[in-house]
Amino acid sequence: MLIRLGYEIAIECAEATPVISLLEIHKDRQADIKRQTRVLTSPSVPTKLYHDLHGNGCRRFTAPAGTFRILYDAVIEDSGETDEVNTLAREVPVAELPDEVLFYLLGSRYCETDHLSSLAWQLFGHLPSGWARVQAIVDYVHNRLSFGYGYARSTRTAAQAHEERVGVCRDFAHLAITLCRCMNIPARYVNGYLGDIGVPIDPAPMDFSAWMEVFLDGKWYTFDPRHNRPRTGRVVIARGRDATDVPLLHSFGPHRLSLFKVWTYEQEGNLFNPPHHGIDRTVSAQMLA
Repeated sequence: MLIRLGYEIAIECAEATPVISLLEIHKDRQADIKRQTRVLTSPSVPTKLYHDLHGNGCRRFTAPAGTFRILYDAVIEDSGETDEVNTLAREVPVAELPDEVLFYLLGSRYCETDHLSSLAWQLFGHLPSGWARVQAIVDYVHNRLSFGYGYARSTRTAAQAHEERVGVCRDFAHLAITLCRCMNIPARYVNGYLGDIGVPIDPAPMDFSAWMEVFLDGKWYTFDPRHNRPRTGRVVIARGRDATDVPLLHSFGPHRLSLFKVWTYEQEGNLFNPPHHGIDRTVSAQMLA
């Protein structure tokens, strides 16, 4: 299938402010892109792309004082298959883990393993290891937290989410990641596009989504504590220890978000159909030029 995706974001800055954005489609999916615009800024400013230590595409630019917009639109090919499920996948003993994976066993800014270790072993230590244990953790988080955009708070940690029992997708991911790490199962944070493909349409405005990947049997598997079901059409943007490593926008100075639009849906017709999620005609013409 073809998936149409993109974003339009505007920020307000009181003065010229350096910014790093992590909004690029991950290099693992670059070969699947069938059509894309360049990253457009208004007003136009020079940008520079580099890759961070996690392999994520990062774009540097300086936002001028006033209103500054960033726009991107693409069509990407997808297999149409749901997330891989392998109920026989086993846990890899710590002593046998690849060196580069050990990093994802450690506590991090939003994933305080020291606070939740005792709870994790109490809840999940008696369960069969491997896929079944990870799924039990995901089930627990999915049932423990109530989702709502009004619950968003950028400083909420995994332990706080567990205590407050509310959150957005990043909180679901942080809590599940932390519990996995407490059980010596490597887990990492992922954000990206996830449209309502093969599921009922969510009436809320589209947003980027967060989930996790867990290392079992020598490979990374996708788990989604918020939705807790295999989904179709995930497109990864960035991976890291937690949300600290993959902020959508990181500004070196204050800014105010004044516009945030995301679209991701199955493309019908040809590659050149304009997006249909609230993008004005002028912007669409620029993006498709």
